[in-house]
Amino acid sequence: MFLRNNTPSDRVVNLLINSLLVLILLAMLMPIAFMVTASFMPANEIFTMPYRWIPKTFIFSNYFHAVAGNDESFIFIRNLINSLIVALSTAALSVVVSGLAGYGLSKFRFKGRNFIFLMLMGRMMIPFEAIMIPMYITAVRLGLQNTYPGLIMPFILNTFGLFQMRQYLMTFPDDILDAGRIDGLSEMGIFWKLVFKNSTPAIATAAILSFRGQWDNLLWPLLIAQKERMKTIPTYIIKFTEEKSSDEGAMMAVAVLASLPIIILFLTLSKYFLHGSTMYTASKE
Repeated sequence: MFLRNNTPSDRVVNLLINSLLVLILLAMLMPIAFMVTASFMPANEIFTMPYRWIPKTFIFSNYFHAVAGNDESFIFIRNLINSLIVALSTAALSVVVSGLAGYGLSKFRFKGRNFIFLMLMGRMMIPFEAIMIPMYITAVRLGLQNTYPGLIMPFILNTFGLFQMRQYLMTFPDDILDAGRIDGLSEMGIFWKLVFKNSTPAIATAAILSFRGQWDNLLWPLLIAQKERMKTIPTYIIKFTEEKSSDEGAMMAVAVLASLPIIILFLTLSKYFLHGSTMYTASKE
């Protein structure tokens, strides 16, 4: 909490706090600024010290190289579409599943409810690396290798999203649910028309986190997607950076292009994301 500007000492403290926050912000933005500026530089200029934050010459061909690939197959576009399909589908399905599960665990009284919730939360303690081999064997036996369902299905149940939705819906007024029942709505009708519709902050937060998790997911696509046409952006970046003909400017251009969707999504839903962990508040509309 900032101090009121009542005395000179208060103003000095505020100035110091603001200066510290600005320095922290600059430190956090510096890698992003480096990535963007380096994406327009030739490789030899990137390693020039002191580093030039404004390129001498803007090399836009780095972005063509990033999209075309070293073999000019333009597989980047297909991999980008794959990542969008997987991340968007996973985010949408996980939000619905988390919402339904969170609604049931927060608003229905039944024996073993708390035990089930604790078991689900315990799932968060198990690292993905410990279960990826059984998951991979199961996916292969089900014929899900090199398919969209194989990339999406293992992540539909988002434990953190379920926890977030449950905690948010714990504050959802029971009077609204009772009013829906009096009006003759079924439980699914209550969920879709009353609960889901009025849980935008929690839904947006869960969707952003789920989307980001799948957009950055590298390990599972490396296992399940063996064909180039089914690979995602993280696997494309790994392949692109490992090839000897890639230069650092093009690598930075790939990183910029790969970062744009998640930045756009966050900016679009930021007003909801910033309130996603708060309690339910009635809509003013």
